[in-house]
Amino acid sequence: QVQLVESGGGLVQAGGSLRLSCAASGLTFSNYAMGWFRQAPGKGREFVAAISRRGANTYYTDAVKGRFTVSKDNAKNTVALQMNSLKPEDTAVYYCAARVTPSLVIFEKESDYRDWGQGTQVTVSS
Repeated sequence: QVQLVESGGGLVQAGGSLRLSCAASGLTFSNYAMGWFRQAPGKGREFVAAISRRGANTYYTDAVKGRFTVSKDNAKNTVALQMNSLKPEDTAVYYCAARVTPSLVIFEKESDYRDWGQGTQVTVSS
């Protein structure tokens, strides 16, 4: 079955950077669009970024545009989220998600995705 494992979370000061990685197995990775979501304490899970199955198209929520970059390596079955200029409000558990698709469309709704990782904690101190 599909397995997604996030890594790279941690504690960082405001203004710092982290790079999250999501390793996928049990799937033909190049057939999957990928997304990153996050859930802050006491809040629902929200969309962060998405990338098409070949990596050509990306989309970001306004709160992270210009600071976060999503990338996909189909040869290594990984998707990454480079996070720069981190703010305390970026503190959350970050999840990667996968959605098989024959198209080059990107998906931003939680309900669009079937497979999810277990999440990795990102904490940004002020």
